[in-house]
Amino acid sequence: MGRRKNKGRNVSGVLLLDKPQGCSSNHILQKVKRLFGAAKAGHTGSLDPLATGMLPVCFGEATKISAFLLDSDKRYHLKCQLGVSTTTGDAEGEVTETSDASSITEQDVSAVLPEFLGEIEQIPPMYSALKHNGERLYKLARQGIEVERKARNVTIYDIELISLSIDEQAADGQERVILELEVSCSKGTYVRTLVEDIAKALNSCAHITSLRRLSVGPYDGDMLTIDQLTVLAEQGIEALDASLQPIDSGVADWPDVHLGSDAAFYVQQGQPVMVPHAPTQGWVRIYDQSHFLGLGEIQDDGLIAPRRMIRAV
Repeated sequence: MGRRKNKGRNVSGVLLLDKPQGCSSNHILQKVKRLFGAAKAGHTGSLDPLATGMLPVCFGEATKISAFLLDSDKRYHLKCQLGVSTTTGDAEGEVTETSDASSITEQDVSAVLPEFLGEIEQIPPMYSALKHNGERLYKLARQGIEVERKARNVTIYDIELISLSIDEQAADGQERVILELEVSCSKGTYVRTLVEDIAKALNSCAHITSLRRLSVGPYDGDMLTIDQLTVLAEQGIEALDASLQPIDSGVADWPDVHLGSDAAFYVQQGQPVMVPHAPTQGWVRIYDQSHFLGLGEIQDDGLIAPRRMIRAV
């Protein structure tokens, strides 16, 4: 049998989607893919259903840079309730522990936050997408099964204390101690776990009540909601496509090299090329005189080897 052709059009670029609360990242990805009528699309790292904010969606040839965005640094704005922990580490779980957090002050919080800066160890939560013997941890957790998880190193670049307040208007009539933070961190950081560990350092417990991702790698702001995209779709496919970021924007902080016509020809044939004054190591963005050609890596001999070449659409 012949291969089934992908349905949809060949559109390439990066959409900075403002993910809404209450749906999975894959659900909203499929909705956006249908809206664009795209043949190929993928996101760059899931957000929990509770979470909102930056979810870069890569269309077409831009999927070749999605792994680099997945590995990039992130920034989050969050609120958590001190004095209450849950099974999931967020507001969707069942309460597992309570404590009196009313005496915790901003000075107390400011005193413990430096302990979590730099490289730290985290034990991934059971309610996560990591796998154990081929099974997602969250699926095991829903069955009441807990397995041993290995600690992982992550890096916390900055934690900013926004506020510590008492919510006296809580729906259940109880006062709630709400801690508001902004966190810049490396890939693989579980913010829910970070919040729980900060609470432990305060001799308390906590769970996240709201989480918003503000940035992913070089992308910061300029997000579009699904409602805004729907309005653009009513204006026509050109309006939708105009909302996309260029493919190379996802690696805009990488060094760039520009090739002459001969070198550009050979690198597009998969051959390493010599570029005067190029970086001596690492990855680079490759251009000819006017177009982004793809990504390359500096070899030990100084030649630039093509790694992810972009096909013209």
